[in-house]
Amino acid sequence: MSSSEEPGRRPGRLGVGVVGAGRVGAVLGNALRAAGHAVVGASGISEDSRERIEMLLPGVPNLEVPDVVERAELVLLAVPDDALGPLVAGLADTGAWQPGQLAIHTSGRYGTAVLEPARLGGAIPLAVHPAMTFTGTSLDLARLEGCTFAVTAPAPVQPIGQALVVEIGGEPVIVDEQLRGLYHAALAHGANHLVVLVAQAAQALEAAGIEAPGRVLAPLLSAALESATRSADARDGVGPGAISALTGPVSRGDVGTVRRHLTELSALAAASGATDVPDSYTELARGATRRALASHRIDDSAAQKLLDALDGATGESHAGRKAQ
Repeated sequence: MSSSEEPGRRPGRLGVGVVGAGRVGAVLGNALRAAGHAVVGASGISEDSRERIEMLLPGVPNLEVPDVVERAELVLLAVPDDALGPLVAGLADTGAWQPGQLAIHTSGRYGTAVLEPARLGGAIPLAVHPAMTFTGTSLDLARLEGCTFAVTAPAPVQPIGQALVVEIGGEPVIVDEQLRGLYHAALAHGANHLVVLVAQAAQALEAAGIEAPGRVLAPLLSAALESATRSADARDGVGPGAISALTGPVSRGDVGTVRRHLTELSALAAASGATDVPDSYTELARGATRRALASHRIDDSAAQKLLDALDGATGESHAGRKAQ
């Protein structure tokens, strides 16, 4: 393991090894380097990974994974979720983990239990996940400023994870080991499905003759997102939260407009095969209706009419169903 007291390195700086120079690993390695740490090695097999090492970590040798771990005081594991457990266990089987070494993974799904083989080898386990989408380019570096990072670690070493996050400009929050799955599901549901929603809306706009749907959607969706996220933080645990930013036909109880939307989107699906569009609209409109009712945006009668219309659109029979 390299020494943190090598010539030219500030006291307390670490030798960082990046295992997985994908979109996340290369960017975080660059950020740690900018904070004064020395990136002593990175592993990258694909052509894209090799290019990221050259662009974001110039001068850093591209090494085999065991060699990266051997050199590093801080091993940054930025690999796909399904590969993380086998990788950690495989390194443990070969005795690669070293006492006092920091083993940090960037998976949102896992806490530190997945690092147990490394811990048994003497390493210090930390899970540090950035709540951000990455392109794997220098554009991501500015996004780290103010980005929230979920830190999960044994209590005595939580400050290490928090300090590393602060060093690269992020804002750490502690997430309990048992809640990592829910935390990650929330992020994926919001970010990944937002992309799907934009793709669906853009397809419908193109069918309506709009040549540049992204340009039409950008200001509208940006305003809606800003209002919803601001409202989510302002709820104080008792208010309606993000749903208070809801506008449109559901928030007005305008069932006629919802029915027209369903007719048009069903026609789009029939013409293009995009059956996911009316299905998504229906499910999200149901959710909007229930949340609008719970937050007193609409009354019971309006909610029931909306749910009846939405249930009819999918051929479901819910006779006597009450709005909840």
